[in-house]
This record gives sequence, C-alpha cells and structure tokens, in this order.
Amino acid sequence: MKKILGISMLVAACVASAHAADFRVGVVNTERILRESAPAVKAEKKIEKEFAVRDQEIKQMMKQAKEIQAALEKDGAKSDAEHRSKERELANLNVNLQRLQREFREDLNLRKNEELAQVLARADKAIQAIAETEKYDLILQEAVYRNPQIDITDKVLQYLSDEKANK
Repeated sequence: MKKILGISMLVAACVASAHAADFRVGVVNTERILRESAPAVKAEKKIEKEFAVRDQEIKQMMKQAKEIQAALEKDGAKSDAEHRSKERELANLNVNLQRLQREFREDLNLRKNEELAQVLARADKAIQAIAETEKYDLILQEAVYRNPQIDITDKVLQYLSDEKANK
C-alpha cells in the first residue's frame, strides 16, 4: 500500500511539473496603461477641456485679489473707512477663492476617478482578450518586479490603440 501511494505521488508530481512547463504568465503595468494608453490620453484632454472655464475663473479671482492687495499696500494713507472696506473686500474674495478652489479640486478628482475607472474597465477587457487569444493562464497587475519577457503592457497599449482606431 505504501509503495502504491508513493508511486502515485511521484506520478502526480511528474504530471504537475509537465503541466507547469506549459503555464503562461503575463504582467501588466497599470500605471503605464493609465498614463500612456489612447483612452487615458483622450480622457485627460476631455477633463482639461471640461474644467478650463472654471480654472480661468479661479485665475481671474486670484489676479483680482493680488490687485486689491497691491492697492491696499500702495494706498495705505487713504481714509480708514476706505481701507477697512478694501480689507473686507479682500477677505471676502479670499474666502470665496478658497471655496472655489476646494470645490474645483474635489470635482476634478471625482471626474478623474470616473474617467480612470472607465479606462481600467477597457484595459481589463483588453487584458482578458489578449489572455484568451494568446492562451495565458495568469495575468497579474501591479507586480513588485516584472521580468520584461513576461510584461505584456505594450500589447495591452497596442490593443487599446487599435480599439480606438476601429471606433
């Protein structure tokens, strides 16, 4: 009985090692996908265009605040009432500016996250298609170390680029 058990374990180990030789692994660098892929670049341009008007408004308010600050420093000899009025105007402008900047950052981050989620979903579909057509057994994302021989990031980027061209 011990001999049969030993032989069956030996046979199982041989079969497993033979099967492991055919095991294909790939690794994808998600950062590169989010930075270099055609959908990511398109999303970045879309977001820039979408937020350009608000960004200009904030810059205009910053310019206005600097002008008021300069006027306060230059015209320090004016009456106290005018000086206090300008200081209140500057304080109100700064409060509004900070609020607008905070809202801008929050909205921008939200939109970026939405767009990047869509890019990642498309990348996942591309990875799955590559895995099926090229018979990969396992594809990993976010590895600490990637052997360039198993890195398929370029294939995914090309797939996403071709996908965009076909639309």
